[in-house]
Amino acid sequence: MNNSPGFTQRHGRRIIALAAVTGLYWAAQLPQLSQDEMTSLASQYAFTMQAIPEIPGHAHRMVRNVHPSLERICSWISSVGAAVALHDLDGDGLSNDICYVDPRTDLVTVTPAPGTPARYAPFSLHPDPLPYDSTTMAPMGALPGDYNEDGLADVMVYYWGRTPVIFLRNDTGVGTDTPTAAEMPLSMTSYTPVEVAPRVERWFTNCATVSDLDGDGHYDIILGNYFTDGADILNAGGAGTQEMQQSMSRAFNGGTNRLLLWAGATGGDHPAVNFRDASDAMPVEVARAWTLAVGTADIDGDMRPEIYFSNDFGPDRLLYNRSTPGRLAFTVLEGTKTFTTPNSKVLGHDSFKGMGVDFADVNGDGLLDIYVSNIAGEYSLEESHFLWINTGDTAGIARGRAPFADLSEPLGLSRSSWGWESRLADFNNDGIPEAVQATGFVKGNRNRWPELHELATSNDQLVADPRCWLPCRPGDDLSGNQHNPFFAYHASGRYFDIASMIGVDRPMVSRGIATGDVDGDGLLDFAVANQWDTSFFFHNKALNAGTFVGLHLMMPAAGGQALAVHPGHPASDVRGYPAIGTQAVVHLPGGRELIGQVDGGNGHSGKRSQELHFGLGDHPAGIPVRIDITWRDRNGQVNRKSIEVMPGWHTVLLGSQTANV
Repeated sequence: MNNSPGFTQRHGRRIIALAAVTGLYWAAQLPQLSQDEMTSLASQYAFTMQAIPEIPGHAHRMVRNVHPSLERICSWISSVGAAVALHDLDGDGLSNDICYVDPRTDLVTVTPAPGTPARYAPFSLHPDPLPYDSTTMAPMGALPGDYNEDGLADVMVYYWGRTPVIFLRNDTGVGTDTPTAAEMPLSMTSYTPVEVAPRVERWFTNCATVSDLDGDGHYDIILGNYFTDGADILNAGGAGTQEMQQSMSRAFNGGTNRLLLWAGATGGDHPAVNFRDASDAMPVEVARAWTLAVGTADIDGDMRPEIYFSNDFGPDRLLYNRSTPGRLAFTVLEGTKTFTTPNSKVLGHDSFKGMGVDFADVNGDGLLDIYVSNIAGEYSLEESHFLWINTGDTAGIARGRAPFADLSEPLGLSRSSWGWESRLADFNNDGIPEAVQATGFVKGNRNRWPELHELATSNDQLVADPRCWLPCRPGDDLSGNQHNPFFAYHASGRYFDIASMIGVDRPMVSRGIATGDVDGDGLLDFAVANQWDTSFFFHNKALNAGTFVGLHLMMPAAGGQALAVHPGHPASDVRGYPAIGTQAVVHLPGGRELIGQVDGGNGHSGKRSQELHFGLGDHPAGIPVRIDITWRDRNGQVNRKSIEVMPGWHTVLLGSQTANV
């Protein structure tokens, strides 16, 4: 190299610039494990993949009919709708039933999970005799749960083009010699469809969850809507021009998110349930976001769940719950910006494209953290996924400060692809959750990323008009050939994607991920809903997993019962429903604690089963563990109780305790 003073003078700035660029390049590279380390990490996991059964005789399509003004971007408009849930729908005590939405047919199918007994034939849920026009309406997701609190599992289906419908399970055998609902094979005749809203309106719902928002002991519905209420998105014969978002980063012209408070229900052979709209409890900039995922969890231990809205085209929102029975009240919490924190890494200030949300204790400090998917594809649009780590600073909540800081980059979870569902679950029972994602957008052979970059940097005045958008029709591609990441934690302190090492790296364009133990063996399985393709079930076959404890935390349908603990899964004569929002803390030797809350449907379009599962690692199978349980009974009273159980599955019937708080 020429080290003469003249050379340095002439080229010094270039050398410094090159060194800076090179330094930034190496700083941006993710740490890697050796092949032996990757092999050792992957050896803890094993899955078999099976297609989820379909109802034969229905033609497949690959794009929806849309409003004429949206035909230029029909593949973009048709990019959502695949959904999947795992639940115990037939009352056999196991979450071995799948309810999924296939956009190719627009069927909402209920089927036994692959590899489980054929207890009934697959069938579809249709809202007849309620109004439904398949040319302007389409299902977007299904959320199982017991909406009328009669001890039988129902299913809520939400749509584009109309308000949601709850399929309430009939119970014609109550008080008669007729077989009960739990004794009859499932079919469409097992359900009565009822409206959620008092009148049918054109909503465009992309996500839903259930939680007791006001603390009255009954479960309320939270809906995340997308296009403006009353829009004509799926009407191929419509007139005029449909409006898109008003900004790529600050759009507040979406459909109104809804908070529906439980207002009464009945069971029997004419089941019913009523809800009251209390959506005005949200500020307009929260209610009118373009929401793709929603989740609830109690982050400060007061048994009032907070709400996290994961929003497209604008900032996510965390609502702190200050509600009382019958009256909703929320405060918007925002993160704290430091000198080194970019705006988009401050909770409530991001400009990303939120599409998933989940809660779990990732770093083992006994506090719930939040995992959020955005778009984070290398050489395309590398925003960042979020892993909001709970700082425990609840004192700042009173000042509107969210106790969370994003550590996705140092923990290895900031990058993957175009993310949708973000799911945290312990698949090898070591007590540390894995992170799995549904990824991909539209699959084709024409790369449209250059045009999308132009749109992303265009003037906000143009974005709302679809005529200014890039072409996005069948054959166009945007992140259409990636695999869904499976991130496992390594002792070095980071997560690494081992999907290719465990055979779950088939390229897919996915939307929803549901988890649950379908065969009761203590290993969590999962299902993936794919857009315009076959959906799959992944059966967990890990050979060297740790011990576990699983809890069916149930509220007795009749109410008034004291706490009762039974080993195993719920018996056929148990009449109860999942106690959503109930918190459990498992105490392990050495002072370590594992925490969990019963999930009412958090995420985008995947719905996990509503039991709690804790991996215990090397905890001996013959040594009991203490578990502290906190719940609200049907009267809204907070109860606490400690139990001691052996590893394995247990059914806990909650109810009213004398230790009310």
